[in-house]
This record gives sequence, structure tokens and C-alpha cells, in this order.
Amino acid sequence: MYFFFEVKEGLRIAFRAIRANKMRSVLTTLGIVIGIVSVTLMATAIEGVDRAFEKSASAFGSKVLYIQKFPWVGHDDWWKFRNRRDMKLEYATVVSHQATLVDAVAPSVVTMKDARFGSRTMLSTFITGTTYQYQEASGTTINDGRFFSSEESDGGRPVCVIGANVAETLFPSIDPIEQTIKVGGFPYKVLAVLEKQVGLFGMFTADNRIFVPINSFMNQFGSRRDVLISARVRKGVDIEEAKEELRGIMRKARHLAPAQEDDFNINEQEMLTQVFGTITAVIACIGFFITGLSLFVGGIGIMNIMYVSVTERTKEIGIRKAIGARRRTILFQFLVEAALICLIGGIIGLMIAYPLSLIADQILPTAMPFSVVIISLLVSLFVGVNSGFLPAFKASKLDPVDALRYE
Repeated sequence: MYFFFEVKEGLRIAFRAIRANKMRSVLTTLGIVIGIVSVTLMATAIEGVDRAFEKSASAFGSKVLYIQKFPWVGHDDWWKFRNRRDMKLEYATVVSHQATLVDAVAPSVVTMKDARFGSRTMLSTFITGTTYQYQEASGTTINDGRFFSSEESDGGRPVCVIGANVAETLFPSIDPIEQTIKVGGFPYKVLAVLEKQVGLFGMFTADNRIFVPINSFMNQFGSRRDVLISARVRKGVDIEEAKEELRGIMRKARHLAPAQEDDFNINEQEMLTQVFGTITAVIACIGFFITGLSLFVGGIGIMNIMYVSVTERTKEIGIRKAIGARRRTILFQFLVEAALICLIGGIIGLMIAYPLSLIADQILPTAMPFSVVIISLLVSLFVGVNSGFLPAFKASKLDPVDALRYE
């Protein structure tokens, strides 16, 4: 009961001291406000980028393996990878027939062509030639329509599936299904529109792609292409086991001797996640160190003002001690005052940071979950308690007789 009385009394005295020195309190909290705004904006930017990356990476599929010539990460020796033999279309057939740990395999080849519908044009659009199994192998989701069938795929029919951005660009006001577009000058009937993916990878997602049957692609855009093979791992199968199986099949298909190293790569979403996690961790450490300096400066300001406050109220401290106030009570009083000043600064900082994060979201993805708000307030309290401890400790140790003599 006595503890709650001390808290109530400490808060009352702290509010009275802040009201008595309004301008000084405002200038004191300014450093904390700037620090909290910096820390909060950094945290919201990192949180937003993380969420955008997770959404982008999910487009690659967590249980999908990609067999291709180049690795996604670790391009230390680019010429070594550049000089590898191209991946061939028949490898997809070999993998499909021999692999037991995957349930969908689809080859894909890519080029860039202009896409047109009426007077509207989308320049340098990614055109992907693939098979009917691509949707299952890649985990792509259709928003409207259907993917092309095995008959349409094998027969090289002039049909296509378009990404969300392609649909928005070429068909801003009409339904694209069953419409005919020109892809590189060749007519293709639209069968489906894919669900929008967005995210950090921008143009590399399916949003900006047009998918056509691979036989049609080879006939109209050329057959000498490097092939990427997507393979979806069966449910319940360990992805590392599937990778080893695919590695063995590909080594045999490419006639590699036991002593020869792989001249292909099996990529997966986890590679991107690990690399991105390392990058964001480094950026976060540097960013929080820099923004932490502003909080440190703000904390020094709080400590300085609290020393001034203790000096100004020395006689008050002496009177309180003379009538029975304990050292703990005096210590707590000044700690509460320092913490309250910082907490007010933290709240003001959050009020400023939130609209700024909405503005920043137009350029860089941001997100301010409730956890960031709580962390910012706790950081404010932490700075306040630590900055106010030495002045509060000095106040608690004052001798009541000397304090009463102070002028």
C-alpha cells in the first residue's frame, strides 16, 4: 500500500515540476522525441521490408526447387557459371520420369517482347514459355480464368496467361479473358489472369509476365534458350532429400564423372531468405547504432536537467528528509520525474513517426505493428530511468541539515 502511495506522490510532484518549467521540459524532451522518431522509423522500415520480402519470397514457393545454370546467390566467379553448358528442355522430361520425391515438374524459358492490345502497349514484357504443369510446379495462383491444358501446351496453341500488371496495363477497363493480344507480333488468346504478387522483386514476379505454351514459344521466339526447371517437392518429403535425388538425376543426365563438380545449381526460396536476413541484420545494427546516438544525446540532456532540478530543489529535499522522507522516496521521486519526461517525449515521438511512416510507405514499404509502439515506449522509459538515476541518487544522499542551509 505504501508503495502505491509513493508512486502516486512521485507522479504528482513530477507533473508539478514539469508544469513549473514548461519551456525547459519541452526543450529537454526534444532530444528524446528526435531519438524515438528515428528509432521508430527505422523499426517500421525494417518491419515493412521484412514483410514485403516474405510476400515476395512466397512467390517462389517454399517447397519448390529450381534447377538452372546459375546460382541465385554466391556469384564469386561469374565466368565460371557463364561458361557452363546450357540447360536443355529434355532434362525436364528426364526429371519428371525419374524423380520420385517431386510431384510436378515444369520447364520454362524466358525472353522479352512488347505486348499490345488495341492502342495500348506494354514494352519489354517478360514472356515465359512453359508447360501445363507450371501452375502446380511453381505454386502460382490464378485470380480469374484457367491455366492452359496439356493439349494446348503440347500442341503449342496460341493461348496465354497474363500477370496482374499486364492485365492492368493492357486492359484497364475491360475483362481480359478471351481477348486476343499481340505478343512480339503474334496473336495469343488470354485464358487467365494471375493473382497479384507485388513485393520487393518487382518486375521479376509473375505480375509482369505473360505465360505461353513452350512449344509455341520455341517456334515463334527461338529454341536456343537456357531452360529453368521448376520441381515441387511432394508433401511430407524433406526438401534436402529431394535436392539430393534431383542432383543425382541431373548429374547422370549431364554425363558428369564422379570426380567432376556440378555444372548446375538447385536453388530454393530459403537461399534468398538467408541472404536477405543477413543483409537486414547488418543494416538494422548500423541503423539502430546511428539512431541510438540521438537517444544517447537526449539522455545526456535529461541527466543534465535533472542535476539542475536537484540543485534548484535542494531546500525542498532537505525539508522532506527532515519530516521523515526516506532516501528511497527521494530517489524514486526524481526517477519518476526523469522517466515521465522521457515517456512524454516517446509519446510525442510516436505521434510524429506514425504519419511520417505513412509518407515513407509511398517509397519504401513500412509497417508499424503494436510491438514497435511498445518497444519505443519501453526504450523511452529505459533512457529516462538510466539518465535520471545519478541525479536521483545524489538527491537521495543529501544531508538534511546541509540541504536546509542551501541558498
